[in-house]
Amino acid sequence: MATSGRPRRSVLYMPGSNARALDKARTLAADGLILDLEDAVAPDAKALARGQVCQAVAAGGYGRRELTIRVNGLDTPWGDDDIAAASAVGPDNILLPKVESATQVRTAEALLVRHGAPEKTRLWCMMETPLGILRAEAIASASGRLDCLVMGTSDLTKDLHAHHTEDRLPMQASFGLCLLAARAFGLTILDGVHLDLDDDAGFAAACRQGLALGFDGKTLIHPKQLDPCNRIFAPTPAEVAQARAIVAAFAQATAEGKAVVLVEGKLVENLHVENAKRLVALADAIAAAGD
Repeated sequence: MATSGRPRRSVLYMPGSNARALDKARTLAADGLILDLEDAVAPDAKALARGQVCQAVAAGGYGRRELTIRVNGLDTPWGDDDIAAASAVGPDNILLPKVESATQVRTAEALLVRHGAPEKTRLWCMMETPLGILRAEAIASASGRLDCLVMGTSDLTKDLHAHHTEDRLPMQASFGLCLLAARAFGLTILDGVHLDLDDDAGFAAACRQGLALGFDGKTLIHPKQLDPCNRIFAPTPAEVAQARAIVAAFAQATAEGKAVVLVEGKLVENLHVENAKRLVALADAIAAAGD
């Protein structure tokens, strides 16, 4: 869950050059939206997309949905203008593509400050190149404004000369490094996209695997993926009930000065309480969002 307290189970990419898609996004059951100026936009449509995305963010109407603008890289002809325009409308986050160094993060942060981005606008980083993965620790610790790492599994698979497999074995080393970096520095981390829209079973399996690995949610490419993603990345009613029981039992035992806490015959320690509180907070945030 985000440091802002918002759930990030499902984060849907929306092409910035498609005005109808930007409008439709106001009605979708996504926790977050990535309004894309980069991969989803052809070079001759970059300026159009930038204007449409910034106009959409300024107009609002997205309700509880967290808004992120993915800009073009600062080494492209569009990157500086993207950050300047995005800073002016103040989305929740600005997503940097193909991050490979702490310097890139700090440079982007300086641009946000220079262009007057509100303090609430955080930085996200795409982790999608071999060099970026190897520098995950440095990137994750580069800025207090950084809030989330986003796995870019399509580009990473290409760069590794790997294959898209059902078990996603080629991604596991990269997942592990980025998950460690995110957790070490208190960041959210999102799993990559599932490209086969006809493979419902494979998509669900990828969501379950991502949850088991420790991802907070998943990035998506189509609205049809929203419902299963939201369901899988949300704690079940049984998990929430057990978590509430653990929190309550530990609080009562602490008040009574007891050193040993048992819930359903099982010993409860601080680590169980911390995880239980996280699950309860996530469940409460999902309920507050009306989903």
